[in-house]
Amino acid sequence: MARKLAVLMDAIAEIRIAKDTTFALLLEAQARGYEISYLTQGDLALRDGAPFARLARLQVRDDARDWFSLAEAAWQDLRDFDLILARKDPPVDDQFIYDTQILQVAQDAGVLVVNDPRGLRDANEKLFAQHFPQCCAPALVARQASELKRFAAEHGRVVLKPLDGMGGRGIFLSGHGDPNLNVILETLTANGRCFAMAQKFIPEISSGDKRILMIDGEPVPYALARVPQGDEFRGNLAAGGKGVGVPLSERDRRIAAEVGPELKRRGMLFVGLDVIGDWLTEVNVTSPTCLRELDAQFGLNIAGQLFDVIESRLARTAHEVRAH
Repeated sequence: MARKLAVLMDAIAEIRIAKDTTFALLLEAQARGYEISYLTQGDLALRDGAPFARLARLQVRDDARDWFSLAEAAWQDLRDFDLILARKDPPVDDQFIYDTQILQVAQDAGVLVVNDPRGLRDANEKLFAQHFPQCCAPALVARQASELKRFAAEHGRVVLKPLDGMGGRGIFLSGHGDPNLNVILETLTANGRCFAMAQKFIPEISSGDKRILMIDGEPVPYALARVPQGDEFRGNLAAGGKGVGVPLSERDRRIAAEVGPELKRRGMLFVGLDVIGDWLTEVNVTSPTCLRELDAQFGLNIAGQLFDVIESRLARTAHEVRAH
């Protein structure tokens, strides 16, 4: 009997398949014979304590003009699935947190959820890197503009960002003496009501913001350096950065070795570390990307590596159920 996979993602009709990691995961699952069903955030529900979703059977094709087919959607109990890929993009807002709580009910019933819903709640992509201060450049998370300005005065040029964004949105390069610093901090902190992060500017961004993909705590041996273009300081691909594949450096491997065991302990099977120069800047757990670019540049099958780990977990769970 085919294994049943549900994928929670943003609208599949709007993705760019040449760059979409979720799509690559679905191609791999389909090639392995999974029965795939699709849902978006609005399709989740909890009925009398049971996790349900309005799901449509999905078929995918690696064709930029015609990449998917959907059957008619119907309500199904998520506990009937073997695997749920939770791949909803940020923002990690209240609704995202509620999603993870429903997915948690499915996981508690024996469904494998990737990534673990508790980890999605707990590992904020900006804050979680600070669990490893030995890997990070100086940083401050605060609501008070005065503290953030003090940090800027101490370190000169700083990068300022919200805690819930993605793709480079809402990120500013500023510093001590910048006449725009006050208004930037007012905007990011909503006049002191919201946390913002300040990080010391790392000049090595000119060589790229490296994305290191981690599978069950172990790094893929190549990273995608997202290199800023023109007058842009952000390397994010969504902000126009150019993706250049590079082998991991010794420092990259040390950072991965520091972070990997904690990711594994938390059940975070597929994670993206962001590294600029020698410093970890973010730990991306919600919907890490750059898989397709690395596959294309180095002849890899990263989705295959991930599904090998997933299937090992599924087989172990099935064995434990039979043993009881």
